[in-house]
Amino acid sequence: MLLIKYFHIVFMAVWLAGLFFLPRLFVSQVVNHGGKHSDYHNLMGRALYFWIMTPAAILTVVLGIILIGFDYQGAWLPLKLCLVAGLVLCHIYQGQLLLALSHDRKAHGPAVLLLLNWAPLVLMAAIVALAAAKPLVFPWSAW
Repeated sequence: MLLIKYFHIVFMAVWLAGLFFLPRLFVSQVVNHGGKHSDYHNLMGRALYFWIMTPAAILTVVLGIILIGFDYQGAWLPLKLCLVAGLVLCHIYQGQLLLALSHDRKAHGPAVLLLLNWAPLVLMAAIVALAAAKPLVFPWSAW
């Protein structure tokens, strides 16, 4: 189980690094209005998304499902799974933005793309807090 947990955390770190970096590529591409580096941004974005982020995301989720089978219980797990679903939605949305930008369709301005950069950080912080504390019940569940 320790080895599975280790690789779960490693692949999660790789996936999240991609979720943090890809919006930066989007911002650079939007600010430069495509320009001469547009092909480079598209190539780099596709390689990051399809060859690094997506396999890491799949392995993170699969190993997480395997870890659930090791008798994980408590109120933290359903909430953590909802937050992971938020990360998956961020991943899918970034893929849609990558596709739009590769076809020279500007979906958002730089400010929105920078906000998209921070969403995975907030989700990750909440996931790590839940996984570290593993509360059996939440304080508000007694109300």
